[in-house]
Amino acid sequence: MSKLIIAEKPSVAKSIASALGASSRADGFYEDSGLLVSWCVGHLVSPMDAGGYDERFKKWRYDDLPILPEPFRYVLASGKEDAFENLRTLMNRPDVDTIVNACDAGREGELIFRLVYEMTGCRKPVLRLWISSMEDSAIREGFSDLRPGADYEALYQSALCRQKADWLVGINATRLFSVLYHRTLNVGRVQTPTLAMLAERDAKITLFHKEKYHLLRLTLDGAEAVSEKFTDSAAAEQAAAMCKGAAVTCTSVTKEQKKEQPPKLYDLTTLQREANRLFGYTAKQTLDYAQSLYEKKLLTYPRTDSRYLTSDMAETASCVIYLAAKVPPFDGISNFFPLVEAMISDKDVSDHHAIIPTMEIEKADIKGLPLGERNLFLLVCCKLLCASAEPYVYEAVTVTFDCGGHSFTAKGKRVLAEGWREIDRIFRAFLKEKPADGDGGTLPDFTEGQTFDGAEVAVTEHFTQPPKPYTEDTLLSAMENAGKDDKVNCPKGARDGGLGHIPDEAERKGLGTPATRAAIIEKLVAAGFVERKGKSLIPTKAGINLVTVLPEPLTSPMLTAEWEQKLTEIARGSTDPDTFMDGIRTMVQEIVSTYSCISEDGKKLFAPEKEVIGTCPRCGQPVYEGKKNFACSDRSCGFVLWKNDRFWTSRKKELTKKMAADLLKKGRTNVKGMWSEKKQATYDAAVILDDTGGKYINFKLEFPKRKEGVNGRK
Repeated sequence: MSKLIIAEKPSVAKSIASALGASSRADGFYEDSGLLVSWCVGHLVSPMDAGGYDERFKKWRYDDLPILPEPFRYVLASGKEDAFENLRTLMNRPDVDTIVNACDAGREGELIFRLVYEMTGCRKPVLRLWISSMEDSAIREGFSDLRPGADYEALYQSALCRQKADWLVGINATRLFSVLYHRTLNVGRVQTPTLAMLAERDAKITLFHKEKYHLLRLTLDGAEAVSEKFTDSAAAEQAAAMCKGAAVTCTSVTKEQKKEQPPKLYDLTTLQREANRLFGYTAKQTLDYAQSLYEKKLLTYPRTDSRYLTSDMAETASCVIYLAAKVPPFDGISNFFPLVEAMISDKDVSDHHAIIPTMEIEKADIKGLPLGERNLFLLVCCKLLCASAEPYVYEAVTVTFDCGGHSFTAKGKRVLAEGWREIDRIFRAFLKEKPADGDGGTLPDFTEGQTFDGAEVAVTEHFTQPPKPYTEDTLLSAMENAGKDDKVNCPKGARDGGLGHIPDEAERKGLGTPATRAAIIEKLVAAGFVERKGKSLIPTKAGINLVTVLPEPLTSPMLTAEWEQKLTEIARGSTDPDTFMDGIRTMVQEIVSTYSCISEDGKKLFAPEKEVIGTCPRCGQPVYEGKKNFACSDRSCGFVLWKNDRFWTSRKKELTKKMAADLLKKGRTNVKGMWSEKKQATYDAAVILDDTGGKYINFKLEFPKRKEGVNGRK
């Protein structure tokens, strides 16, 4: 009898087959020694669209809302029917007695497999392969310790609840507000609160009023000391006048030894944040690079929320650290004695440990990797080495001075032991980046009571700064920490459905998961609600308006963070899935019943902004582009330029926006290729506006006189 192993992707199936010795390739699977290895292609089974439940749902109407299917039904994903039929055939083979779920070891991987398993009607026993590395040794070890599929039932229920909640909120809220505002407004359980955070930050920037202040700067013995802020420029100048020529006295010298412990290892979110900060990679790019390195067996599983390793990995980690230290530019590190203990914490690892390189680093051609993957791989190596290094130890020095009755402060530091910062500095130098540490340089050895004569005093002008726009780095951090510092105030529907109040000390899971946050940002950009300006993420006018019109349950990061927490509890078996879903349905019903109509002004919120093409030659009002014409904004004027006027269509041309703008501005436009003579010689034609007082503009064609050498002809 045979075991059928089902992976999530063809590349993963190939690695598993190779590690287990299933080398014989057939159509759609690998086979050898009682093993069959096949694959899904991502999600093969998807929730049925609303129109599949009832023909009337194919049109978007308020009267049909809310749509609350029970039970949920599923269909094959379009274009993936062959992959599904291949798996169905393999599952039904008489010699296959056991199915092994080898999809990615996480919530979505569990969902992908289970939906296929249910759709095929298969009832054969299921075992679970749960690994965090694609190394051959890890695959073989995981296969020797397969667990019963039933052990992951709670994880499947969590994934199912997540999918159903997203469907219910997405379908109903999107249809509701799209119908009300006459524009497709994509609303998502997680993406809309994320958009709300971006809109809130944008409002703070827009409403920010900068305030001027002044500082006095005292220069002595090569050091600079700074005064407190002066909000009044006259007071600052007066203070400076009092200090000029006055003696300066050192009133105190404080020295404090400080220690910065090594940073933790990467989870996916911190990896995405630092890759954005250093390389400008989007969260999705970083996830794609990390996933590719995982499939190349160079990194461990990337979709993790842990920053620690487990105790049974101590020996492996030591070996990987030793190998990473040989990789340029880290081979230049001196006196490196790694400590693994600080990276170990069994209680802080749930499904997967932190992201680290694998033992394959020894054989890998690092220079041969694509640039994005190479940068990311070296970044992970750097973090591993930093995390295992000695602490960074320095002496912080604070010196205060008195001059003319005003206090000045100078700060500096003296490094006692570089520790992990040496590795970070070497890596940043390799990347030609500035060192991360900019907390002041070394100060001279000042002593208390020391005096100085004739110190230079200068007044400098400054302004308070508005909050900075979110970057992917800071937005990922905000999503991860959403709700941590706020009290929970659930909307009625959520509370009645059992989503209730979570105590302040409860764990928060933020918006989305490490694996989904990148996709959420991309959806917001694709929908036109957010745009990228350099590294900044800026909400568009449509995005700000959407947040403005939506009810709080759909925009509150707090509520969605609660939902994510509840999904985690469902995965642990401590919360009932049905209770969670009842709360989602109740909330959807209340939103639909509450928002049944909008004001006339509200209807104009999402009206597209019309671009002014030019000025009407009759009345001087703006001319706008329509679907079929360019028309005067004053309807009583009647001026119009038709795109499909016979003048153009008979010559196989169409009046474009640029041509219309030229006509309105210059009275003519150049149109190449309008007529031709022998050998397809091309003339330039000029179209002249001829306003004869009729309802429409007439056109008159004129040819310029032919000149010698025009268009390469004589």
